[in-house]
Amino acid sequence: MFATAVPGLALVVRQALADLPGVTADASGFDGRSDLITFVAGRGLDAVNALGLTEDVFVEVGRTLRSEGNRAEWIAGRIWRPARVERALSVWANEVRPLKAAMTFRVIARVLQEQAFRRTDLRRALTHAVQRDRPRWKVADPGELEVWISEYAAGQFVAGLRLSDIRMRQHDGRAVERQGALRPTVANAMVRLAGAPSGMLLDPCCGSGTILGEALRLGWKQAAGFDIEPAAVRIAERNVPGAEVHRGDVRRLGLPDAGVGACVSNLPFGQQFTVEGAMTGWLESALCEMARVTRPGGKIVLLAPDVPREALPSVLRLRDRLPVRLLGTRTTIWAYDRA
Repeated sequence: MFATAVPGLALVVRQALADLPGVTADASGFDGRSDLITFVAGRGLDAVNALGLTEDVFVEVGRTLRSEGNRAEWIAGRIWRPARVERALSVWANEVRPLKAAMTFRVIARVLQEQAFRRTDLRRALTHAVQRDRPRWKVADPGELEVWISEYAAGQFVAGLRLSDIRMRQHDGRAVERQGALRPTVANAMVRLAGAPSGMLLDPCCGSGTILGEALRLGWKQAAGFDIEPAAVRIAERNVPGAEVHRGDVRRLGLPDAGVGACVSNLPFGQQFTVEGAMTGWLESALCEMARVTRPGGKIVLLAPDVPREALPSVLRLRDRLPVRLLGTRTTIWAYDRA
């Protein structure tokens, strides 16, 4: 098997996979658009699909290396071997829908460099390999079945049949969509970095409520959010009816000291969101307030391009720093321990 994830989240995905019974993660890389994690799943895919961290999941049909033949046709022939394909199709039929003699398909190819051949050459070569093996299959976009081939590390290719659809990465969607809303898989990773559920998880800049929804999904019994925009509060209330959502300013939450188990938030940044005054001053006020309301031993997890050291209160200790890329924009997940 292999799975794709938001760039920067491979380590979190590998750790989560390692915690699943019957699953072994063996390698990871980056194919130019997504992190890619290879693994073996011996007890079905339900637990993998339920993780909430992956963008897509695939059953593998083959691997090969550039060093053994750096031509698109050779790579396609090494990847698409009928015996391995039969096993992969059996998994696909069990997880997606029954196979038909005549099906439509399309090939998606990703390569890290195009000196020997282009991505389109590899896509065309693999399409021809599929058609030779399955003459009744027809190319279509979209197709009933998707075959992906990715160069996930220099000279290393893996290919598979896509088992998931858009519902996986969107976690079945939100009741109300809002421009700039956080990707659910990123919110899931942030909540995981907050540690085991304990008490209440707070998102003081909750926006559409994505982090609150992931907190409840991952076992937090209480999730509460604040947002300074009334429209965001209304949207979060609809998206996450199981959470408490209020209008409020992250710098003045009005909550008791040490009252929450963790703070997890996507802080305002970029052109869509603005703050009053200098960003460093705003961050210092916001972080001091989050540290005040979080119990000692709790976690504070933030998504922001930068958190200047001068903005950090003395009680926060950096534990993890994960650079990620969202829609081509570089940002970082920061995880702190509340001393």
